Amino acid sequence: MKKSLLSSSVFLLVLTLSFSNSWATSSSLVDVTPGTENFVSCMQSNSDNVTSISQLVFTPVNASFIPVWQVAVQNTRFLKPSTPKPSVIVTPVDETLIQTALFCAKKHGYEIRIRSGGHDYEGLSYTADVPFVMLDFTKMRSIDVDVANRTAWVQPGAALGELYYSISQKTDTLYFPAGVCPTVGVGGYMGGGGYGNLLRKYGTAADNVLDVRFMDVNGKILDRKSMGKDLFWAIRGGGASSFGIVLAWKLRLVPVPEKVTVFILNKTLEEGATRIFHKYQYVAPTVDRNLHIRTQVFAEYIGNTTKKTIRIMFEGIYQGTRDTLLLLLDEKFPELGVTREICEEVRSIQSTVVFWGLPSSTPTEILTNRSAIAKLNNKSKSDYVRTPIPISGLRKIWRKLMQNDGSALLMINPFGGRMADYSETAIPYPHRAGVLLQILKTVNFNGQTSDTTPTSLRRMAWLRSLDEMLTPYVSKNPREAYSNYNDLDLGVGSSSYEEAGAWGERYWKRDNFKKLIRIKAKVDPRNFFRRPQSIPVF
Repeated sequence: MKKSLLSSSVFLLVLTLSFSNSWATSSSLVDVTPGTENFVSCMQSNSDNVTSISQLVFTPVNASFIPVWQVAVQNTRFLKPSTPKPSVIVTPVDETLIQTALFCAKKHGYEIRIRSGGHDYEGLSYTADVPFVMLDFTKMRSIDVDVANRTAWVQPGAALGELYYSISQKTDTLYFPAGVCPTVGVGGYMGGGGYGNLLRKYGTAADNVLDVRFMDVNGKILDRKSMGKDLFWAIRGGGASSFGIVLAWKLRLVPVPEKVTVFILNKTLEEGATRIFHKYQYVAPTVDRNLHIRTQVFAEYIGNTTKKTIRIMFEGIYQGTRDTLLLLLDEKFPELGVTREICEEVRSIQSTVVFWGLPSSTPTEILTNRSAIAKLNNKSKSDYVRTPIPISGLRKIWRKLMQNDGSALLMINPFGGRMADYSETAIPYPHRAGVLLQILKTVNFNGQTSDTTPTSLRRMAWLRSLDEMLTPYVSKNPREAYSNYNDLDLGVGSSSYEEAGAWGERYWKRDNFKKLIRIKAKVDPRNFFRRPQSIPVF
């Protein structure tokens, strides 16, 4: 990838000069009635390879348009005729084509949406109620791992599973601290902060970004040095697509043992799950930062009866040996009941397979096979817990879960450790010291033809009522939420700070949100890069 970046530099310089010179005039001559023919003609006239354009640009008249749009829609609730789709899809293979697409979109009155992996929780990277061009980075997914320098350059279309697999092909003693879902695209993930099984040891993914190649609204390509510290700060957790287009991230790889230890065990109410989870809130965020224990909480029927129980799945990963883990748990959390028999020492790449719910013996190549990974069909919300939930509160939550029809899931990750070492203003991602747990709350629409059937609407209403019920037990002033789990229920207005702050302060807190707004006004004063819940310009 390094060679390809260098080889395009001269051509990019020439194109950038012409782009910058024509930008001011073209922006005053915007075609207020966008026509895809105009956009395609613009792409062709500004490209030295018309044949390439015909293979990389798709409009609704192309037979490939819907398949290209659908393939990376990771939340299938948006796969319905009523979903507003792009006017044009561009699948760039190099930076010059991105620059041309940006120029033509501006000239002909289109907005731009940027899709890397398609895991956007509200579908905002591939849907919009306005005419828009979707940049789909599926063909820009190069990964260049440098073991000696413990770094990797990664293009935005690469998925996390592909990144992990590429690292594993060169070493078992380096990894990257990111999430466990293999199909999540690197581009958007880093822009929102990004967390995973190594967060207590190494912080968020964005904390481990070293450099970037980035295209601003004028088509200029910047790196960390040329963009300045404010913009580099903003794109690591503040939503990079509010400011421009990430072309590649340079990541710091972190040391891991050749073998890590994983375990999975389940506890039901009848087995003391409430008491165990209550202690988990105290232990998991404060224990040795080499240990991460994720939990998933379900309500289910007991056997073939009509009686329900709560089952909590404890999924642990320890950066060390089984023997050391057992000694640690015997001292800090004996109630959990982890035994030698359920512990398994595996490579880090295998631990990702395990946390995705597959046997450790599964060939790790599956992480690179996007079609082999099941898609989602859900609506989700997030919360942060700063004070342990009392037993009485846990029992209320369990009762609420039992009222659900089996479509609900709580996924809970402990914080602490390295996360508490960072200031909440170090990058825009603010959920740091004092956070004990992050909660993802979700309902699925499995078995439903859409998310608007009576059953689906009941599930959605149940999720919102759960959200309300949790209010006394989660963070306050603001009630925090994770920007990568975007939730349009929080609000979409941005005509004033009061309106935007309703959702912006929940994602980034007041100081960070105000700083993001100031930076946005500098780098994109006309608010070209916009979507619901993007950083506003007032």
